[in-house]
Amino acid sequence: MKSILKDCTGVILAGGENKRMPVSKAFIKIGGETIIEKNLKIIKQMFSEVFIVTNQPELYSYLNTSPLGDVYDIRCPMTGIFTSLVNSSHQWVFISACDMPFINKELIKYMASKRDNYDAVLPKSPLCPPLIKGGRGDFAEPLFAFYSKRLMVSMERALFTDKKGMKDFLMDKRVKYIRTEEIKKSDVKAMSFINLNTPEDIQFYLHTRIKG
Repeated sequence: MKSILKDCTGVILAGGENKRMPVSKAFIKIGGETIIEKNLKIIKQMFSEVFIVTNQPELYSYLNTSPLGDVYDIRCPMTGIFTSLVNSSHQWVFISACDMPFINKELIKYMASKRDNYDAVLPKSPLCPPLIKGGRGDFAEPLFAFYSKRLMVSMERALFTDKKGMKDFLMDKRVKYIRTEEIKKSDVKAMSFINLNTPEDIQFYLHTRIKG
């Protein structure tokens, strides 16, 4: 199958510390298939170059996908994004997290189409009731996003400061934010932005919500 986006690398970040889960989030199963297996199928359909960024490459060797260790021993999502940019053969990378079980191919394609004249493309996810427990307003999703190599120098500098959060980093950058009404054209219930952090999340999103 030919990839759709030839000018971009697809990346799954699998470097979280997993403190609130008894098992690795990437290997939570949905219908007999792990999240990372499910997501890799989608990412490999869309991108000609695919990486898994992880500091435990032995866990993912069976997936036949290039593992990358963090360039710097600085534990934060920005390190994984920077590592992806350094190693990508293309000008752009698409980043997704290993604990997002419902990423949407059409939404990724739509976001890719909005990259012109920007350094990053991020959705502002409409995570609100009844889909999400408690609800919240629009919230930028840095781990379901496109980033350009133009950010590499400033990102590397930021890694060695006390401002390693992606929200702060992107404040003065050229960012295209994808709004709720745009997201829902491809992903009606904003399922792409669900992530599993606790056993309670597994019960709610993979059992209660799906069966309901």
